[in-house]
Amino acid sequence: MGNIAAIFWKEMRSYFGSPIAYVMAGVFLLFTGYIFQNLVLDFHQLCRYYAKQASTSNSPPLNVNEMVVVHFYGVQAFVWMMVTPMLTMRLYAEEKRNGTLELLMTSPLTTWQTLLGKFGACLTLYAITEAAALSLLWLLSMHATLEWGPVFSAYLGIFLVGATFISAGILASSLTENQIVAVVLSFFLLMLLWLIHWSSTFTTPVVAAVLRYLSILAHMGDMTRGVIDTNDVVFFLSMATFFLFLTHTVIESRRWRQ
Repeated sequence: MGNIAAIFWKEMRSYFGSPIAYVMAGVFLLFTGYIFQNLVLDFHQLCRYYAKQASTSNSPPLNVNEMVVVHFYGVQAFVWMMVTPMLTMRLYAEEKRNGTLELLMTSPLTTWQTLLGKFGACLTLYAITEAAALSLLWLLSMHATLEWGPVFSAYLGIFLVGATFISAGILASSLTENQIVAVVLSFFLLMLLWLIHWSSTFTTPVVAAVLRYLSILAHMGDMTRGVIDTNDVVFFLSMATFFLFLTHTVIESRRWRQ
């Protein structure tokens, strides 16, 4: 654990010792804050409309979780798909470009220790940024009746999505020494996972079931609505583990080629 912690703190110092963490968090929070504002304003307008129709309609009251929280976290997942590659692009690509990867490979550190330290640092930065975004919902709770159970379920879902995105981004970074190429590879890999369910309408039922299972959207939808299914949790953990295993294989193959 000590070796993993050493890599973890090295990467954390690298993030916060440069503009990367601050620019990423600032841009993400500004954009999600703008989306959140619009969702709340839309909800407010609907509430005013339904209040005027209350005397002639028996419609159930509007639910702020369904109208705001679900869409808020759905948009966040899409934004992270574009932002995460910029967090992961340097993790191995920079090591290759600077020639420090060979030093890591010949050090007492194992490939898994290095990999888990880098993964943990990136996921921690991701979680800190998400925690800051959670404060927007705390502000909303002061003016609306918010159910916190579905909120924390959605937070868990976006956290697991982040673990999957980060592990895929690290894999892309391990394949090249060019950070721009790493961003492009990572983005298109994540886009494939995002849209893969689309192809399920054009193929056989068995293949369609597999494609739908591999879709990130299919597994996150229930969690944003407050339903935590162990199948969804296992899916995200399995995907993150799979990408980390592929990254380990790529790095180890480089060791054997030397």
